Amino acid sequence: MTIHIGAEKGEIAETVLLPGDPYRAKWAAETFLDDVKLVNEVRGMLGFTGTWNGNKVTIQGSGMGMPSLSIYVNELIRDYGAKTLIRIGSCGGMQNSVNVRDVILAMTSTTLSTPSRGIMKEMNFAPCADWNLLQAAAQAAQAKGTPTHVGGIYSSDVFYDERPDLNEQMVRHGILGVEMEAAELYILAARHKCRALAVLTVSDHLLTGEALPSSDRESSFGDMVEIALQAAFPT
Repeated sequence: MTIHIGAEKGEIAETVLLPGDPYRAKWAAETFLDDVKLVNEVRGMLGFTGTWNGNKVTIQGSGMGMPSLSIYVNELIRDYGAKTLIRIGSCGGMQNSVNVRDVILAMTSTTLSTPSRGIMKEMNFAPCADWNLLQAAAQAAQAKGTPTHVGGIYSSDVFYDERPDLNEQMVRHGILGVEMEAAELYILAARHKCRALAVLTVSDHLLTGEALPSSDRESSFGDMVEIALQAAFPT
């Protein structure tokens, strides 16, 4: 048990899926896992452990933004022995070739700032995904026939961004999508010698203005969860 996670020792799996929304964690656990048990509800940030194809999996909400995710990932790794951490979340598309409902596999994540900035000091550390997870996820997506893009994303530390010039440069340099957590996840995984990946569903588009209505989001996110599970436990 930690300050932010109320699970007992042994209740958290080595493989953890990390949606930002705790209710999305509940939906994913009840939809995809067997023998589901609620293992955390501290501050309403729900976490569940169950099995997928006989493999133990935890799905833990991580909140919005890198500071919140950093708290949960640090505790999951340090206190519960998590080894594989996969973010499953939404993102905004930033290329015309990327459509709403497509899946993005984040090879790298560009950012202005993360909670680890103080450690890195003047260095511009380049956080990236675990290659084996990335490769397995790409293969799983291809097998499912899910429209998928692999490449760089942008992890923003603000939701209401008032820097259109910055977004223009992200688009210009081929960034596929924008979200708010992956860069810190990748840095923490590198620091602690764990595996990490971000599997993201495009829920809205910065160029076209298209967006999924809230009623469609859960059903559209199913492919993302399955791809993440298949990447963690390839057959």
